[in-house]
Amino acid sequence: MTHYNETPFKDGVTDRQAIWRKNKATLWYYKTPVKKFNVPIFIIYSLINQPFILDIIPGGSTIEALVNKGFDVYMIDFGKPGFEDRDMTIDDYITNYIQAGVRGAIKHSSAKEVTIMGYCLGGTLAAMYASIAKEPIKNLVLFVTPVDFNNPGYFDKWVKALREENMDSTRYIDELGIIPSSHVEAGIRLVTSPIYFTPYLSLLLNRDDEAYVKKWHRFNTWTKGHIPLTSGAAKQIIKDFTKGNKFINNKSKINGHQAKLSNIQANLLVVGTEGDRLVPLDHIFPIMDEVASVDKTAHILKGGHTGTSVRNGRLPEYLDSWLHERSDPLNL
Repeated sequence: MTHYNETPFKDGVTDRQAIWRKNKATLWYYKTPVKKFNVPIFIIYSLINQPFILDIIPGGSTIEALVNKGFDVYMIDFGKPGFEDRDMTIDDYITNYIQAGVRGAIKHSSAKEVTIMGYCLGGTLAAMYASIAKEPIKNLVLFVTPVDFNNPGYFDKWVKALREENMDSTRYIDELGIIPSSHVEAGIRLVTSPIYFTPYLSLLLNRDDEAYVKKWHRFNTWTKGHIPLTSGAAKQIIKDFTKGNKFINNKSKINGHQAKLSNIQANLLVVGTEGDRLVPLDHIFPIMDEVASVDKTAHILKGGHTGTSVRNGRLPEYLDSWLHERSDPLNL
């Protein structure tokens, strides 16, 4: 039997450099060993999960696969908010961090255009940013990204009570200031895995495989490492997404700017997974009919919410070919 002692590890396995910091946030730069494309990739991950899942282990890292393909990669890491950040809203994350980070990445890379790649709620922020952006966005890639919140799914009674104003959640959120990571994890677990023992059975069955055990520990650390959510962002999510469903209906405003999906003209790739209980397909694909993009592709994968991951050190073929054709390859 393999004995594996879980020890602290750095957040990621690919070499990186911090090129910009603000409050708790860091803009990371991952330099490709051999640059093959003129359009760098800017990654936006979810507010409630740590982004090291995208660089979790050699051979299973999205970021590693991208830089090995010849892309310079930038990623905004929002960090973990403290009580002093309780009033930060979705608007703040988009304009003060994402937009500022993209500008920093464009300046750092001297690129004329950029690819924005968003995951889950980070993809929602990416799409909202793209709808007001003045920066040159060539490509927009959205993985398991909710944009249409009309169908409440598993929390239908709770959402109905919110929409009919039979339940006031804002007072509780205001008193907390910061939604603790334990609360965030509990909410996710209610939807995805109320009874959580299958991963431990998997670990038991593969206990003699050292590589599997190491990867399991890193993934389990990520799974249990949710990030607190500010009350400002939580209230805006409830008001604008859950209750109002404003974004898909072009009623969202970001610091006074109208966030219309029809403003998005970038080449668009939208990816969903068949077995995703957290973000079902009918939350994802309505964006296809709303954007002004001429070049737009929808791709459905098998698996659950994390089914978009890299395997054997290589990008999935659909993503590899899509990016290659739209990222201005260098003539080497």
